[in-house]
Parts: sequence; C-alpha cells; structure tokens
Amino acid sequence: MKKLLYLLIISTLLLSACTAPTAAPTASPTMAPTEAPKPANVELILATTTSTRDSGLLDVLLPLFQEKTGYNVKMVAVGSGQALKMGEEGNADVLLVHSPAAEKTLMDNGFGKERLLVMHNDFIIVGPKDDPAKIKGSATAVEAFKKIADAKATFVSRADDSGTHKMELSLWKSAGIEPAGDWYLQSGQGMGETLRITTEKAGYTLSDRATYLAQSSTLQLEVLVEGDKALLNIYHVITVNPDKWPKVNDAGAKAFADFLVSPEIQKVIEAFGKDKYGQSLFFPDAGKPE
Repeated sequence: MKKLLYLLIISTLLLSACTAPTAAPTASPTMAPTEAPKPANVELILATTTSTRDSGLLDVLLPLFQEKTGYNVKMVAVGSGQALKMGEEGNADVLLVHSPAAEKTLMDNGFGKERLLVMHNDFIIVGPKDDPAKIKGSATAVEAFKKIADAKATFVSRADDSGTHKMELSLWKSAGIEPAGDWYLQSGQGMGETLRITTEKAGYTLSDRATYLAQSSTLQLEVLVEGDKALLNIYHVITVNPDKWPKVNDAGAKAFADFLVSPEIQKVIEAFGKDKYGQSLFFPDAGKPE
C-alpha cells in the first residue's frame, strides 16, 4: 500500500513539472519593424526631357525612388526648353534636363535653387543605310550637316525647343546654314517619335544615343556620325527655387536630386543598358567638375 502511494506522489510531481507554463521570450528591440517617416507632401512633379523617358532609364529609377522615400512622382516628359519653362513658371518641383546654356539662364534668373551634374552621353547623327548625302566618315557633325544641306537630303528636326533641338540649331549655325525647304521637316515631337518619322521618311536626324539604342530594333537607321566632342550631351538635375514659388515641393525636389547623385544610383545609371546593348546608355558624372 505504501509503495502504491509513493508511486502516485511521484507521478503527480512529474505531471506538474511537464505542464508548468514557460516564460514568454522577450522581444529584442532590434527586431522591431522600422519605417521611414512619410513625407508631409508626397506629390512630386518631375519635368524632364523625353530622352530619359524614351530610353527607359526613368522606368528603372522612379520606382526605386518612390519605394525608398515614399514620394509619388508625376513625370512630365517634354523637351528641355519646355521643362525649364515649367520650372520658371512654378509648374514643376524638380527638373532633369540637358540644355546647359538655357539651364544657366534659369539659374541666373533665380528660378533654380540647386543645379547638380548627374550624367552624360552623346548625340549621334543617324540616317538610312544607303546614306544618300554620303555623310558617313565625316570628321565633324558640322561637316555632315553641310553635306545633308548640299544634297537636300531629308532631315527631320525635333523643332520642340528641346536640348537636342538646341544642339541641332547650334550645328546649323556653325555650318552657316539656315535650314529650310521641302527637305527640312519639323516633327514637333519627342525623340522617340522623331526617330520613327525619320525611319518612315528615310531621312537623317540628330538623336541622343540612349533613345536611339533603346528603339533601334524598330528603326531602319544607322549611326553615321559620332565621336565629335561637340556632340557631348550633359544632364543636370535642378530644384525649383521656393523663394520664387513657395508652393513647390522643396523637400521632395531635394530628395530626388540627392537620390540621383547618390553613389548607389550613380552605379545603377552606369549599369543601365549594358545587359541589353553591351554598353552603358548614360555615364555617371556626380561630383565631377563641370
């Protein structure tokens, strides 16, 4: 009887030990989720040249920026001249453009707060494979333009006050030519559409390299003139001055400018296009002297 009672006591003690509650683990403070503070004004208007859109670069950069910062970017892709006008009129918060002389005028007039060097690529002259004006091998872009005018070969101008259009006009001026006539067509369109029209007309045009490469599979155009130092194509980001336009999203504009020139995004810019085209479409320049 004593033996049975002893076994009963032991079994009860073991059962109690197995069912005793255990203390809940203490959460580590380092495991608590953290979120970046949401911007006070999440809406950001970016006015930019069509080449950054048509090349596909902003399709990569804008989602990264929005995810990183919480801003919601409305992109307006127009010629650089129109983009700069939007900044001058307070209709955009930040600009990404490639028209250095016009950009400096904007800054001198006080409409831009900060202007930072972002990247560059180059302009090229493209045309049909049979090259009726025989411009291939021209030493300079100006020489090529003279040959096109002399041959009255079809040339399609963007005619949209863009950075590309301004470069084209400067080349005609250097050539001593005022282009006019049936051979000189004005598209009034962005780079992508102008390249399409140039293909249809079997003509020539001036293009930034990035947009041409991004759309080359749909075009019947070849690069005929390149490498002239006069064809350097430089991009800056400009924040619109809140002293002129108090309602602009100054914090968002600064965040976007800082994003573009950050080492991480400069590497993204450098890598863009390499996998598909075997070369970078843009070359990072942040921090370099002008």
